[in-house]
Amino acid sequence: MGLDLIKFDEFTYKIPVIRDRGMRVPGIIYSSDRMMETLKDDPSLEQVINVASLPGIIKASIAMPDIHLGYGFPIGGVAAFDYESGIISPGGVGYDINCGVSLMRMDVKYEEISARIPDLVEGLFRAIPSGMGSNSIVKLSSTDMDEILHSGLKWAMENGYATDDDIVSTEENGTMSGVNTDSISSEAKARGMKQIGTLGAGNHFLEIQKISEIFNPAIAGAFGLNLSGQIAVMVHTGSRGLGHQVATDYMKKLNENVPGKVACQNDRQLISAEINSRIGQDYISAMKGAANFAFVNRQIILSRVREVFAKTLGRSQEDLSMKIVYGLAHNIAKIEKHNVDGEVMNLMVHRKGATRSFPAGSDAVGGKFIKTGQPVLVPGDMGSASYVMVGSEKSMEASFGSSCHGAGRLLSRQKSLKSFNDAYVEKKLREAGVLVRSASRKVLIEEAPGSYKDIDDVISAVVGAGLASKVARNVPVGVVKG
Repeated sequence: MGLDLIKFDEFTYKIPVIRDRGMRVPGIIYSSDRMMETLKDDPSLEQVINVASLPGIIKASIAMPDIHLGYGFPIGGVAAFDYESGIISPGGVGYDINCGVSLMRMDVKYEEISARIPDLVEGLFRAIPSGMGSNSIVKLSSTDMDEILHSGLKWAMENGYATDDDIVSTEENGTMSGVNTDSISSEAKARGMKQIGTLGAGNHFLEIQKISEIFNPAIAGAFGLNLSGQIAVMVHTGSRGLGHQVATDYMKKLNENVPGKVACQNDRQLISAEINSRIGQDYISAMKGAANFAFVNRQIILSRVREVFAKTLGRSQEDLSMKIVYGLAHNIAKIEKHNVDGEVMNLMVHRKGATRSFPAGSDAVGGKFIKTGQPVLVPGDMGSASYVMVGSEKSMEASFGSSCHGAGRLLSRQKSLKSFNDAYVEKKLREAGVLVRSASRKVLIEEAPGSYKDIDDVISAVVGAGLASKVARNVPVGVVKG
């Protein structure tokens, strides 16, 4: 590819505006020298350039340290568009709308339950449907589905799956407002009814983790993370077939001759809509509905986790004090106000494989986190570690208040299948002290340690660039994979 990347500082690389590629703004990649070596000739950098050509884009096309090839936008991509003159891009949100992470902590130490990890993993595997095409055990009516799409976690609380504390511990309080359920197809709704409360496959997982290190005791304590060895459970999944169908429906519509359509000469996957067009507003409504579905999907899974732990350990949920640290989205577009060169602008911020990272004092984080800043949850691969971080002031200037969302794939799924086998995965997980239960041998190999970038390298780049700061490091002890 031969890009002339400019190293701006230790963790910032810049792609200058290339006029004959239609770039309106530069590209900015937050990374390290070591990780940039793996990005040489990587097509995800071409995607950074293509996003920089979209109408109404503000300041830069931005990539996180976990960047890798995606559909249209790179995964790990962030871009903000002027609300009046810009676009909304389904490729900038992704097919798994509101794929995200929730973390729940409890007043239990690993030493207390280490002998019960096999029972807990097996119980979680049986209680929570996982794998490709997994079907829900929650029976919904069409009225329930419309209410979930419209009200998100409000429905979950009314139906016994969530508490008030769960809601205030979730991004957007678990409800994105402004959903017209007519903007979501009957096919999407039907797929959702079959899959609510399911984990899915691919990189989705449920992990029992123990805290291995606390970096900021004050903020960790505010998040409910107080002890080395404390048990937590992390869930990573999204809107399942419903979100995929919403993306499919709107990509199909945008490939027709519809008013408000905005084509991209560099990449047909970046076909978009003017924000204030009918098709643009319909997609935003449908995206929000899919996001609400994903919030509920993760919440139902967390309610099952509470039940399994209580039953297996013979203690009440109240006694275990199983509370959500935070639940967040990392495939989403949101209307946000940001200061751009001294001017407060109304923007449509796309985060695809990126996490909001707002600092203390930001009204958008909600009252529970106003003094600490927003928790940022960053899972690694199942043989390494995950990080709890917190938003930083610098991220607002550097990345529209965004951080990375994970380790980021290093190998494609096909390369992983060619490079690893069952014995390798079992050996690596055994060495790491991780018990795993998977619905699919193929997915287990695709997700093998070695398929992803080194999570510690990614976190070092995030911290070095000032996008977030470390709070705690968690290591997996039991994993459920689709």
